[in-house]
Amino acid sequence: MIGAITAGFFSLPAPSLSVDYLVVAGGGAGGGGFAAGGGAGGLRCTVDATGGGGSLESALALALATNYSVTIGGGGAAVANGVSGNNGSNSVFSSITSTGGGGGGKQSTAGLSGGSGGGGGARGTNNGGAASPSGQGFRGGNTNYAGGTYTGSSGGGGAGAIGTDQPSPGNTAANGGIGIATTISSTSVYYGGGGGGSGRTASDGTPVGAGGNGGGGSGGDEGTTNPTAGTANRGGGGGGGFGPANVSAAGGSGIVILSYSNVFTITIGAGLTGSTTTSGAKKITTITAGTGNVSWA
Repeated sequence: MIGAITAGFFSLPAPSLSVDYLVVAGGGAGGGGFAAGGGAGGLRCTVDATGGGGSLESALALALATNYSVTIGGGGAAVANGVSGNNGSNSVFSSITSTGGGGGGKQSTAGLSGGSGGGGGARGTNNGGAASPSGQGFRGGNTNYAGGTYTGSSGGGGAGAIGTDQPSPGNTAANGGIGIATTISSTSVYYGGGGGGSGRTASDGTPVGAGGNGGGGSGGDEGTTNPTAGTANRGGGGGGGFGPANVSAAGGSGIVILSYSNVFTITIGAGLTGSTTTSGAKKITTITAGTGNVSWA
């Protein structure tokens, strides 16, 4: 008769859990002075859709009682007249990094590359910044007027669509690209909208560029309308500023949302700001600021 196998002869694999995630980086700031909207922060997600039209990301298989790093990227800081917008900062969860959005181009300058690219500045033919690396967002809009006197600018790229190109000719500003909707938090919310470009509303009645759905800020005009910042924790791009009186607007900060089985308990470490709710069989942890570690038991 064969005896029972004792525990000393084998070891069980360590238990693990599957974690769905949304990782959104900080959005880029709009440029200052006849300038374009900033690009949205890069967006990577395992639920519904991910940025840049790429394939849906895969959930992570993680070990219990193990620290995993989290960083929430800040939005790019606003800039003065005559300066291209600052890029947003990266957001991180474990092995997943989303890239900060590109700053909007100043006058006669191309947009900056980022998770989504910043738009091209007014006065000339100026390309939007590229979405780099690919698969997190879209490029910024292009400014097409070659005559050099018109002052409408293009929109920053969004997680879900390119920034709108500025039409040629004209003072009309272009809108930021739309973001991505995800139900990872149990309700549908848009993240990663691009910033709107600046225009000449006061003198000829043309509208400033609207921010893309998902937290993008709107553009400014020649003195009556200030650009608006990207929405905090949506990764939206900031709106572009117009003339000497208008600085740009900052990008919105990023966010990390984690969804996992409610049989597990998360510990949110020092340095992070976050909270956890329960929705059916899932727990949902939302982290809105800081750098630190999370772990599960």
